[in-house]
Amino acid sequence: MENIDIEFTLFSAFYAPLIATMSGGFLRDEGLTPNWSVSKPGTSAIESLRNGRADVVQTALSQSFNPLTEGHDPGFVNFAQINEMDGFFLTGRNADPEFRWDKLEGADVILFGGGQPLVMFKYACHKAGIEFDRINAVHVGGAADMDHAFRAGTGDFVQQQGPFPQQLEADGAGHIVAQVGTKVGVCGFSSLASTRDWLQTDKARAFTRAYIKTRAYMNEMPAAEIAAAQASYFPKIDIVVLERCIETYQKLGNWTSHIEITPAAYEATLDIYQFAGGLKARFAYDQVCALPPKI
Repeated sequence: MENIDIEFTLFSAFYAPLIATMSGGFLRDEGLTPNWSVSKPGTSAIESLRNGRADVVQTALSQSFNPLTEGHDPGFVNFAQINEMDGFFLTGRNADPEFRWDKLEGADVILFGGGQPLVMFKYACHKAGIEFDRINAVHVGGAADMDHAFRAGTGDFVQQQGPFPQQLEADGAGHIVAQVGTKVGVCGFSSLASTRDWLQTDKARAFTRAYIKTRAYMNEMPAAEIAAAQASYFPKIDIVVLERCIETYQKLGNWTSHIEITPAAYEATLDIYQFAGGLKARFAYDQVCALPPKI
């Protein structure tokens, strides 16, 4: 068996396809033993690629934009997609089956303070026909801080990635009212990245074979079976909550069966970042993305 080092920028059920390469035994079947980690606060998984601590990292296409804007080679390339849809939810204090996005105007909404979650949320507001500046944005820190703040009574709504909102519902602390991804649409949201040199290796080809099988598994297996296999990775989340979260992402279409980042999804991401004012130029596909290794 050969070791493969995998680093998550964030760890949640949203990235279940990458987790499933381990929990479903697909890496093992290809002769790979995974060593996985989560980036420490204030550090970047991309740095682990650059210094050789990681072979593959979970990241986002947007991580390439700043170095390219500054005229530098990012030092990595995005070679496969994890999610083709935004995976954040809006949770409110009360159940609201008739929720409309204009109810956010004038409300206190706990949001991520920057980065892709905020960029995508602003674009969702645009698509929903509301003004982001009319929302009282509340920034309290990272995902755990946001969850704690909402549970403690701060805010009318909170922006969260699964399975946090599903756990809020299970605890009677909130009700999911909207999925951000349905407003944003298909895009290159989260990705797998590596160095270009690593993509030429036998290990990269073995990983790709495992990941292709994993994507089929994520779409064909019942959510209950996937949740049972991944339960040990989420010790603080109820198994029924994890199952519901995975089922929701399956139905939303986050985990399509193909693994490549399509040109259409890439162009949509450029559109979103240009709208938000966070992109100075439109970079060519091959500056940011590469096709998966041929197997």
